[in-house]
Amino acid sequence: MKTDNTLDIVIIGGGLAGLCNAIHLSKFGKKVLLIEKNAYPKHKVCGEYISNEVLPYLQYLDMNPFDYGAVKIKNFQLSTTKNNLISAKLPLGGFGISRYKLDSILSEKAKENGVTILQDVVIAIDFKDDLFSIKTKENHLFTSKIAIGAFGKRSLLDVKMNRNFIKKKSPYLGVKIHVKGKFSSDLVALHNFKGGYCGVSKVENDVINLCYISNFSTFKKYKNIDDFQENVVFKNNFLKELFQNSVSEFAQPLTISQISFEAKKPIENHIIMCGDAAGMIHPLCGNGMSMAIQSAQIASKLILQYLNKKTKTRKALEKQYLRQWNAQFKWRIKVGHFIAFLFRNDNIAHVLLQLLKKLPFLLPIIIKQTHGKPMKI
Repeated sequence: MKTDNTLDIVIIGGGLAGLCNAIHLSKFGKKVLLIEKNAYPKHKVCGEYISNEVLPYLQYLDMNPFDYGAVKIKNFQLSTTKNNLISAKLPLGGFGISRYKLDSILSEKAKENGVTILQDVVIAIDFKDDLFSIKTKENHLFTSKIAIGAFGKRSLLDVKMNRNFIKKKSPYLGVKIHVKGKFSSDLVALHNFKGGYCGVSKVENDVINLCYISNFSTFKKYKNIDDFQENVVFKNNFLKELFQNSVSEFAQPLTISQISFEAKKPIENHIIMCGDAAGMIHPLCGNGMSMAIQSAQIASKLILQYLNKKTKTRKALEKQYLRQWNAQFKWRIKVGHFIAFLFRNDNIAHVLLQLLKKLPFLLPIIIKQTHGKPMKI
């Protein structure tokens, strides 16, 4: 086994949280290794809408998404399974950009900053004598002062660490396609169907991202995705029109299974968890990408204080991260779960929508509960 010199930080997972951490930490001269199992660029099952709250931080990382074709979004639509529709202005607004494009841009920015990106799979992480030992499938062994877990919704590492959420059922399936068709560029929509909902928004190059999540117990009653869409998804008239009057850019839809929304610990075995590895807001709220980026800023700032001896102990670092992570995200996640619970019941969702139609000022207030304010640098 090849043993490498001790690094300042090893980041496991090269999605949004991992890449933003890598860029931020490398800006301050830290020796950073990022280990990602996939090559860039790569499509991912993702809503691909990001709240404008992260723009100040992305600009701090020397990345302006609008330089790469990101689409400005300011309006919101929501429909129920009974095809009732409500519209509102987004309080902060947001933008659409594909993960294919965004991850690729951020990975190049990280490399420009001196980050080493290794395409490999981490198979074990051990902590002893205040150092991490990180083993990979390709027989590398790295030691580092800090380990950041940014390996997404579900990983074999979660199983090896015996994390609580991994022991529980993961009953959701995600499906995504890119299509060309008619859809307003300044709009993000969430359309509900029996057992799930679909997010719709534009990304770069006039492409529409369609990404839906469904209860797997509903999906497995049908022989394939086409059959499921025809019999379930298309009961929502807005989705039926959109799917049937557009042309897919993908040969096959992308899918991901075993999605869990169970609570996670932002610190696990002294590993600082970021993005979906730390906790997931329900996709119905459409703010997971923003949360991943924000968690990277929180982690990076605190890690720099620790490595620069301003924070004296690892225990203090972990306590600060847990406190700031909870302050930023715990309420959003709770609200997201509650909103999803309401919309799983067709009758409650119908009554709620009628109330929002009569009192439209309430919808932006609800949206604000799952979003933050523009990030401070």
